[in-house]
Amino acid sequence: MSDQTVIEAEDRARSRRVGALAALWPFVKPYRRLLAAAIGALVATAVVALMLPLAVRRVVDGFEAREMVLLNAYFAAALGIAGLLALGTGLRYYLVTRLGERVVADIRKAVFDRMIGMSPAFYERVMTGEVLSRITTDTTLILSVIGSSVSIALRNVLLLVGGMIALILTSAKLTGVVLLLVPAVIVPIVVLGRRLRRLSRENQDWIAASSGSASEALQAAQTVQAYTHEAASRAEFARVTETSFDVARRRILTRAGMTVIVIFLAFSGVVGVLWTGANAVATEVMTAGELVQFLIYAVIVAGAVGALSEIWGELQRAAGATERLVELLTAVDSVRDPLDPLPLPRPARGEIAFEDVTFRYPARPEAAALRGVSFRVAPGETVALVGPSGAGKTTIIQLLQRFYDPATGRILLDGIDLRAMARDDFRQALALVPQDPVIFAGSARDNIGFGRPDATDAEVEAAARAAAAHDFLAALPQGYDTTLGERGVLLSGGQKQRVAIARAILRDAPVMLLDEATSALDAESERAVQVAVERLSQGRTTLIVAHRLATVKKADRILVFEDGRIVAEGSHDALVSQGGLYARLARLQFTDGIAAE
Repeated sequence: MSDQTVIEAEDRARSRRVGALAALWPFVKPYRRLLAAAIGALVATAVVALMLPLAVRRVVDGFEAREMVLLNAYFAAALGIAGLLALGTGLRYYLVTRLGERVVADIRKAVFDRMIGMSPAFYERVMTGEVLSRITTDTTLILSVIGSSVSIALRNVLLLVGGMIALILTSAKLTGVVLLLVPAVIVPIVVLGRRLRRLSRENQDWIAASSGSASEALQAAQTVQAYTHEAASRAEFARVTETSFDVARRRILTRAGMTVIVIFLAFSGVVGVLWTGANAVATEVMTAGELVQFLIYAVIVAGAVGALSEIWGELQRAAGATERLVELLTAVDSVRDPLDPLPLPRPARGEIAFEDVTFRYPARPEAAALRGVSFRVAPGETVALVGPSGAGKTTIIQLLQRFYDPATGRILLDGIDLRAMARDDFRQALALVPQDPVIFAGSARDNIGFGRPDATDAEVEAAARAAAAHDFLAALPQGYDTTLGERGVLLSGGQKQRVAIARAILRDAPVMLLDEATSALDAESERAVQVAVERLSQGRTTLIVAHRLATVKKADRILVFEDGRIVAEGSHDALVSQGGLYARLARLQFTDGIAAE
């Protein structure tokens, strides 16, 4: 995190207010009855707590008058009030904590539901680790507030208001002494509270940066170790973590100082009240029971003020966390579905058309990945995309899935602009084998079945056989039910790719997208998969991105890309005879023997 980023985070923090917690209301609203019950229990316990000093006053005055019958009744009443207070407090805790857990669970689901649908363009600006930090750390703060801090704050507000009223009714003179300290208590809350709010936001930003740094390094642990970068990664994570700790230390120190000042001033008032009241009892202006009653109310009020000053910091931290989550929930995606989407005709034919498409990646707006690209793919046609790295081949695959939108031009599927359809509608007509196969931590069967969750075990195994994956999957300790580990650590690169191919085969979509699908296969497996792909391509539209020209020789048509443009197209033999880029690539791979067999 740069110094400029920290400054911007601090500026944002200065504008934050506890009122941001109002953004949680849409999540609380569905549970109004539970909220009402919790508030009812909270109010009841506050009222019972305010009744307790009255019972104590009766006990003290009854003891002084030696009226044992009344004294016993007052002791019984005090015990009954304490029992009601305990019962009400337990009920309040249950209701409030349950409400907090329910609301936070809904928030986590809402944020995840939003984030899982965001386009790759969004994740060029926001790190995955930061999103995870917000879903976990920030929601934990909100849970603390809803499940504890807010109810405690409301309870202390009621105790403060009720206690002040009781103080005035008991002794207006002594109440004046208490009120003299109110400004002295409020000023530190306001002044130190602003600093605490800024430090809280900065602390959360650094925690998110720490999570993002760790996530990035751990996800690439093998690369980090292969390049002996462990020390540098440890140093970077330690730097971010220590910075986060330093900010947290300053936040804790500020909050501790505010708590010390406020509580000291509040309880100094208690001493002043005790001294003034003792003189009033000595002059028989008030009874000893009234003094004790007033003193207990003063302690309740002082304790409420002290608790509110402490909870204020928690509310500010939660307000910052709420704003961070709201930022995710309201984040604007550059790729959005239309309000009134057109349906993709069923069954889909698989006709693809790019019309004068120009595209720049958001992270590299100065360089065009595609420049005025136009081509058509007929239903059932197999078209290969070849060319040097960075020529725009994989960009074609990404745009066809509408991970991004082109700057100019149109992309059509069966004659309909992709931007006119819902993404989850037309993507059902696509099956993808990415360049870097994604393997989930479940079983082999689950990974292949990801392509079509309702597939039978027989269909899963048939897809694995077609992708030349059955033999090594069957040889696993539990066969297809073997858990493959995080990112498929039990499999080799080629085995992962064959599982990904089996997943695409099982999907049985009218359009197949193969992005370097055989790049990690040995020659024997490649031939087996090539036969499966050729068989699978029959009757389907297939786009094949490949560097190894041996995998595209049998394509119906080959498009040659260079610097974001199509520079040639035709069959393998025609392109070789024409000379140019494709002929040069073919000569390098086939004549010089640089490529794989």
